[in-house]
Amino acid sequence: MNLPDPFGLLIISFILTFIITLAYKFLTDQKLMKSLKEELKELQKKMKEFKDQPSKLMEIQKEAMQKNFKYMIHSMKPTIITFLPIIIIFSWLRNYYTSLGNPPVFLGLSWIWSYIIFSFIFSIILRKIFKVH
Repeated sequence: MNLPDPFGLLIISFILTFIITLAYKFLTDQKLMKSLKEELKELQKKMKEFKDQPSKLMEIQKEAMQKNFKYMIHSMKPTIITFLPIIIIFSWLRNYYTSLGNPPVFLGLSWIWSYIIFSFIFSIILRKIFKVH
């Protein structure tokens, strides 16, 4: 990384976030994910309505847990596929910044916190662009 900080990490963060976003886009059923999200929102609204009726609330919570579990199961495939490359790149980044003495990268933050901030921002933008649910 011959680029001045934080640009090297910024580029790596963008590339990783882009790959992860594409993996989620093409390795999940986006229609199903969208419908599950919408159903979960509706169930949350119902839970607020029935907060004074414990039996009805428990019923709704049970259904919400089932939907959440289904959502989680469908999002596992891209997570598993992207896990190994991310671990390899993170190991390389850790070794790289350790060899430099762990200098602050962005706003006085270490490389890991800088990466988290960059990837969070990129993730929001890319998910909106690619309509990933």
